[in-house]
Amino acid sequence: MSTQFRQIASPRLAQAVILTCTLVSLWLSAPLGATEPATSPAAPDATEAVKSTVGELIQVLDDESLKEPHRAAQRRQAIERIVVRRVSYEEMAKGALGAPWSQIDRQARREFVGLFIQLLRDTFAGRINEYTDEHVVYLGEQREDLFAEVKTRLKGQKVDTQVDFRLMLVAEDWLVYDVVIDGASIVSNYRAQFATIIRDVTYVGLVKKMKQNAVAVKFFEKSPPTHVRRRQP
Repeated sequence: MSTQFRQIASPRLAQAVILTCTLVSLWLSAPLGATEPATSPAAPDATEAVKSTVGELIQVLDDESLKEPHRAAQRRQAIERIVVRRVSYEEMAKGALGAPWSQIDRQARREFVGLFIQLLRDTFAGRINEYTDEHVVYLGEQREDLFAEVKTRLKGQKVDTQVDFRLMLVAEDWLVYDVVIDGASIVSNYRAQFATIIRDVTYVGLVKKMKQNAVAVKFFEKSPPTHVRRRQP
């Protein structure tokens, strides 16, 4: 299966934390105004919020019973339930689209968020099974008003990567709106790609490409596996 959007390199646990994106139906049933920054002075600790979510994810990823092939869907659903509580996909989509976000109406925004989630899912969701023994080292937290950045280091036998989570305070809880991996922002990466496409074929053309990509992904997922017989030496 080919995709029309470039993929960025990303460590596995960060993918699990942010980009297990089979959440279109969840998003479409939620009000788009739900991610306005909160104004409560009683802010929880952003690092503890990240630690809690990462801990829950590792517990699922390390569950041997969920690694059985016939329980793949159950494993993914368990991860989705954790991720949806910690990530603001609307803010991610808004940041990725950039200036055109203010020029489209509510219905168009809802459509774009759904397509953006599908794009993320296409790019990252299938790689969760690659998770092995990575662990997170927490390096510190920077906070400014209702925004925070939790700096971490993802380490394992084959991984040593800086992963910084950017969060905003929403209804007295911290939600991730971007992840910076070795200095590269996921949101900025997509914003650059979207800007190029919009410049060439307008916003309507971008949406068309994203829809084509989503259809290709759904067809790929519904297609039965093809068994190829190997030639005997």
